[in-house]
Amino acid sequence: MSKTSILTPLSPEESGYAIYKRLAIYAVKHWKYLIVAIVGLIIGGLTIPLFAVYMQPLLDGTFMDKDPEIIEWAPFALLLIFLLRGISGFMSSYSMEWIGRSVVKEIRSELFSRLLRLPVSFYDKNNSGQLVTRLIYHVEQVSIAATKGLTTLVQDTVVVIGSIGVMLYYSWKLTLIIFFVGPIIAALIAYISKRFRRLSGQIQEQVSEVTQIGHEVINANREIRIYDGQEYESKRFETVNERNHRSYMKRIVTEKTSMPIVQFIMAIALAVVLYTATHGDLLESFTPGRFMAFLSAMIALFDPVKRLTQVNAILQGGIAAGESIFSLLDETTEKDSGTLDVEKTEGNFEFSHVNFSYNEGSEQVLKDITFSVNPGDKIALVGQSGSGKTTLVNLLPRFYDLPEEEQGKITLDGHALSDFKLRNLRSQFAYVGQDVTMFNDTIRNNIAYGHMRTASDEQIRAAAEAAFALEFIEKLPLGFDTEVGENGTLLSGGQKQRVAIARAILSDAPILILDEATSALDTKSERHIQAALETLLENRTTFMIAHRLSTIEKADKIMMMESGRIIETGTHDELLAKKGAYANLHQLQFLK
Repeated sequence: MSKTSILTPLSPEESGYAIYKRLAIYAVKHWKYLIVAIVGLIIGGLTIPLFAVYMQPLLDGTFMDKDPEIIEWAPFALLLIFLLRGISGFMSSYSMEWIGRSVVKEIRSELFSRLLRLPVSFYDKNNSGQLVTRLIYHVEQVSIAATKGLTTLVQDTVVVIGSIGVMLYYSWKLTLIIFFVGPIIAALIAYISKRFRRLSGQIQEQVSEVTQIGHEVINANREIRIYDGQEYESKRFETVNERNHRSYMKRIVTEKTSMPIVQFIMAIALAVVLYTATHGDLLESFTPGRFMAFLSAMIALFDPVKRLTQVNAILQGGIAAGESIFSLLDETTEKDSGTLDVEKTEGNFEFSHVNFSYNEGSEQVLKDITFSVNPGDKIALVGQSGSGKTTLVNLLPRFYDLPEEEQGKITLDGHALSDFKLRNLRSQFAYVGQDVTMFNDTIRNNIAYGHMRTASDEQIRAAAEAAFALEFIEKLPLGFDTEVGENGTLLSGGQKQRVAIARAILSDAPILILDEATSALDTKSERHIQAALETLLENRTTFMIAHRLSTIEKADKIMMMESGRIIETGTHDELLAKKGAYANLHQLQFLK
């Protein structure tokens, strides 16, 4: 929700109007196509009452009066009406579809751009299924509302106004009968609108749940099979799927019952008109042609009124989707107020009384963290899971920001992290994590990712060789041009980590973050990687998160963490000599 909507809550009607008005702005940007579409819709709408008017001379002039002049031009007039209808129909439909797809493209681009710039904390609170649903399904709903909804509103409104005008021209007394049913239909449409809005919101939430569960099942297919979770996941999916089915059926019942009710109300009015017109003085004032023209204009109201009733489902669905989309577009992006832009930092860090919690008022994850790092230092963070190691490292590239000065300060080369431009700060880091992310692309593009796209083949090959990845890459059918599949499914865990290490080597960043970088490697590969890492670590400030203490024995400084605090600091030998928490952990790992 935007800040405005929090401070000044809107009623559902006001909120719906504000959302649709905001959606309309996207369409108005393509005003040339919009004008063509509206002109086409108006012309197409006018051909309906025009055909009703055509009925009087057709019947009275040809069949009744046998007027040769009317007989001469009547067929050509009919062709002209339908030619206008055909041309205007193409003008409006093509232009509206062009606008609709352009709106989809623009909103999707804005959503994707926003997703790339939202803070990590946003992703901690939102599941991927809901976000993908907004990007795909909700945007399509908006497109339908912007095209089909607007088409119905414009064209059918023209038909209704034109038909009523024809009816007034031929008999204002009979037309008054139609006006009596207007308020009844309006009240019915108002009720249907509210119900459609509520049901559309429910359906969209349930589609997000369906997408999320499907996404989880696809990603966790091995765990589901190992732990015999098929039946549980099937029941979980069936519950959400059934709930979605019920909501859809409620919406369909509302839509399908509203149409015949409106039609029946119109039929009552038509029956009254027929009865009134065929009794008393009115019968004398009508010729067959005049009465048929009046009746044609009245019958022409049926379909537009029916569609105007149906269009509420489309509009309310679009408004509900728009509300979901704009709530994401209004999310605050990462703070990037820094102005400092350096080519390469030295890697000198200062932590001063840093405290951190993920949410305001929640328990602190880091407590009074104070230490310094000299350029080129190798810092190892050890401790049990949940001790705060990953959180501490995540503060360095500002995946999370310290909320205020009272929570401490982190500086890099004497400057607060917030002083750097965010993009420039992150370009100073290379990262190799325990859970390696691979993109559904070639090995070449996975190594030379992002700002490294311009790297030469020789540089990429050298990085792969330094990471001991070249031996398995050259054995692949297409070598560096082999596509690795979704999240690197064609590679083993060790191979993926070696590609990630090659990526870090190629980046040549002055600061390196290693989060259990050798955890997925076999003993032989680990020896090779350790040798490669020793070269990589030279003259680079490095933060290593480690559970296996054998990988950090050569670190310049080892910090033992517990419950968000640093409880011991020193070299490997110093900490063993202290016989404290680190020595106990070391003894447990190497106990035979």
